[in-house]
This record gives sequence, C-alpha cells and structure tokens, in this order.
Amino acid sequence: MESPHGVYRIGDRGEAVAEIVGKLQRLGLLTGGHDVYDVYDEATAHAVRGFQQQRGLMIDGIVGPQTYSAIDDARWRLGDRLLTYVPTHPLSGDDVLALQAKLQELGFAVARVDGIFAADTQRAVTEFQRNMGLPADGTCGPSTFKALQRIRPMATGGRPDALRAREAVRAAGPRLSGKTVVIDPGHGGFDHGWEGYGLRESDIAYDLASRIEGRLGATGVRAYLSRGRDQGPDELSRAAFANETDANLCVSLHTDGSMNPEAQGVATYFYGNDLHGATSSVGEQFAGLVQREIVARTDLLDCRTHAKTWDLLRRTKMPAVRLEIGYVTNPHDSARLADPAFRDVVAESIVVAIQRVYLPPEQDAATGMLRLGQLTV
Repeated sequence: MESPHGVYRIGDRGEAVAEIVGKLQRLGLLTGGHDVYDVYDEATAHAVRGFQQQRGLMIDGIVGPQTYSAIDDARWRLGDRLLTYVPTHPLSGDDVLALQAKLQELGFAVARVDGIFAADTQRAVTEFQRNMGLPADGTCGPSTFKALQRIRPMATGGRPDALRAREAVRAAGPRLSGKTVVIDPGHGGFDHGWEGYGLRESDIAYDLASRIEGRLGATGVRAYLSRGRDQGPDELSRAAFANETDANLCVSLHTDGSMNPEAQGVATYFYGNDLHGATSSVGEQFAGLVQREIVARTDLLDCRTHAKTWDLLRRTKMPAVRLEIGYVTNPHDSARLADPAFRDVVAESIVVAIQRVYLPPEQDAATGMLRLGQLTV
C-alpha cells in the first residue's frame, strides 16, 4: 500500500492523517485517549518515530510512502487473510514475515525473510503442502495455516537461508571476472539529496559510481549503473533494475547531511529487521567489509554498520549495501569528498570489499592491505 498523497508531517490534517492515527492506535503506539484524529500533531510524530525505530526505517517522524506501507504491513497477523503469489503486485505484511520465518524453521527454502510473498515463498509453501499431503497450490489458506501450527521446527545447525547464501558465495568462486554488480548512485534528476559547501549528494554519488564501474570493468565484472547522470528513479525502480540484471551484489552510494555541522563520518547499511530477527547474512558481511576498508584507508569517522529495512535493501534479491560516505554539511568531510584523489581511494575500498566477499579465509588479506592489482580476475 502506498501513501496516497505523498508525505505527512506535523501540521497536516485530513482523512489520510486520520487513517494513520487509527492504525498507530491499533498497533498500540498511540493511546486510546488521543482524541485529535485528523491532525498530525507532536504525539503522532513521536509514535511514528518509535515505529520507524522498531522497523529499521529512517527515523524522522514523517510518514512518506515507505513508512506508510510499513504501517499498513504491520496490521496483518498470520491467518488474517489468504496468502498467494501475485506476480504484478506481491502481497507484503507481518503475516508474510511470520509465514516465511515458520517455513524457514521447518527447513523449507525461503530466499529471505523479508515479508514479501514472492515466487520463492510460493515454492516453499507448495513444497510444504506436498509434504503434508495438502493440495499443492502454493496458496496459504486455512488448511495450510492449521498444518503450520501443528508442526515443530526440523531445521538445525543455523539459519537455512544464511547457510544457502554462504554456499552460493562459495560456489561462485573467488574470481571477479564474470560476476555482475549493480552500482546505485543515490538521488539524481531534480532530487539533489543533501547539499553543502558547494557539493551535491547526487553528483558525488554519480562520480563515485563511475569510478567504481571503471575499476570493476577492468577486472572483468559486468558493472551496471542504476541510473543515468540526469535521472532520479525511486527505490522500487532501482531494486527492480538490480533484480532484472540478476546481479551478484548491489552497492548504493550516498552522502549524508545534518542540520548539525559537527555531524560527520561514514556508515554502511544492510538488510535486517531486528523486530523479526531477519537479516541478510551475506549483506551484513559485505557491509562490514566495505565499512572497514573505507575506515582503514581514509580519515572518515567510523559510524559502523547498521541493519535497515529500506526498500533497496529489502527488495533486492542479491546482497545489497547502502553507504553514507561522509557528510557534505561537515567542513572536514566535504573537503575530503571534493578531492578527486579521495574519491579514488573510496572507489578502491569498495572494489576491494567486493573482492573480499568471495575470497576464502586462506586467500583473504588484512583490511586495508589489498590493492587493485592484486585482485583475482
């Protein structure tokens, strides 16, 4: 479900705001005594921030399309509705998350616990139904719900999805040549992102993406940019593009910004939902490698790695990370980002991290030591 009118914040009023307030109340995030239903007030913003923190979203107290969709997803419980695969508009919700987690516990292959009823979830449901002697139609209805409640977990030895993801990386081999990587320069078009000290986030992201693309191409990697220089697709379109390429990895490039000029540093994000214990294991590993390589090779402050449920991280089929490389609103970080030589160092850091995802432990190098000429092509 998408926000029908875009973005809602303090001071807004109307039917859509009343709907948001009502859903927040049903989720227990707003007290029943909240008697101003059609005004987006400070109490509503506080409840939204709490919800965003729970769900791994951007914490700003504003309801945009992604937060609106997440609020709607949160209302569903397993068994509330029929779950089936709709290719053009896959169902999403907490009930799908619960279904995927249960199937995974039982040893049925779900690519990722992401709350989206896609083809992999349909296949897992079908296989479960066959094992239970139920009509194997891939649709989760009353009889399938009952069967799921009766069966105890069978899988042991770690999360099956994580084990499958690591095995896929091992099977891909250490060589970069032949692999596919999507590089996603953030923002673009009329959306410049953060601006400061004469820099635009969209311009820096595109420049970095071009530098990474050239270096990956030299190793034999098929590297694709998710947008042109003057384009600005939304996150769903970027994720769809990455999925269409059947990429091995996806890297989204951003810079950060703040009203506080002292805010600075680099952070890397991967798909993870702490509320439901879902995460991309290879995405987390990749994020750690990228973060450590950049911190080791630059003087940017280490703001660590974090799990988020942003659309690009959640909806890409391959491991994906998002980087926030410095603050354009900070004098130190902006000066570094303005330097082409610094951007070359960041680009090399990211390419090296991509290589290290595929290196077995006995071939891996210490952080900050591997150079482009040493990559396995």
